[in-house]
Amino acid sequence: MELHPLHPARWVLDQLRRHDWHIQDLLAFTRSSTLVLAHRDGEEPVVVKAGFGSNHVLAAMPEHDRPAAYGFYWYQQMSPAERTMARSDFRHERDLARECTGAAHMVPLLAEGHCEDFDWYTMPHYPDGNFATLMAATGTEPSALAGQLSILADIAEGLAELHSRGVVHRDVYQENILIDHGRGLITDLGAARRLHTPHGPRYRGPEVHWPPEYLTDYQTAGPAADVFSLAVLTHRVLLGDIPRLAVPPSFASIPDPLTTALPSALSHTPADRPSMTEFRNALQRAAIRATTAKTP
Repeated sequence: MELHPLHPARWVLDQLRRHDWHIQDLLAFTRSSTLVLAHRDGEEPVVVKAGFGSNHVLAAMPEHDRPAAYGFYWYQQMSPAERTMARSDFRHERDLARECTGAAHMVPLLAEGHCEDFDWYTMPHYPDGNFATLMAATGTEPSALAGQLSILADIAEGLAELHSRGVVHRDVYQENILIDHGRGLITDLGAARRLHTPHGPRYRGPEVHWPPEYLTDYQTAGPAADVFSLAVLTHRVLLGDIPRLAVPPSFASIPDPLTTALPSALSHTPADRPSMTEFRNALQRAAIRATTAKTP
């Protein structure tokens, strides 16, 4: 594929081409990374995640091209020290992805490497898309509920294993859940941390899928944060909207196996939330009940 010469992702793709990647499609160009579908000679296409995005790329462009670059005034220009820190953060993500390869419902790392200015690693390509595209396609139709709850149960099982391995994801939401033949897979450990080591800024927020504790103690947020975020997504699936922190939600229409588990998982106090394994069990029972309900 070819991008406009002034598209800021073009520089990233050019660097990958110099390392023998044949670019088939630009999948995402975010502040901190670029995802492309690519292959090398004689190999199947994979997703290449490069630790270089819109926050970085202006510094790599010739100065005379910068004012004409798409979105020039939208992109933060990082200092050399900030770019060094960003590269260290990406290596942290890559290392966790390697360590967690083989965990249940976890997208595996296949290969890794580096260019002069950034690192990259590869993952399988899942053409079925992510949970966001699934929700957009099926909405809150009752016929889709069993499949969606089953996928969320897969994610809960995978997160429970990450927690047992000493890793917390910290960014569970619909676009970080990939779909493969009706099963859910966890991706993107860019915000993850090892439980024995604080990581990241002292606080972050707000985002609709993040728990309240990120406002005061993001660095050491633990497994209960993932329970909350997965509960927010479950709430969206069941009720068609995110929970409002200042408005008591109505759980009257929630399937019986989740009647207690979901409100508890959305508690503002981490200690009051169920474990991920307990929440997975509730999701599995709800998926089975939904399957039975739609069976003639």
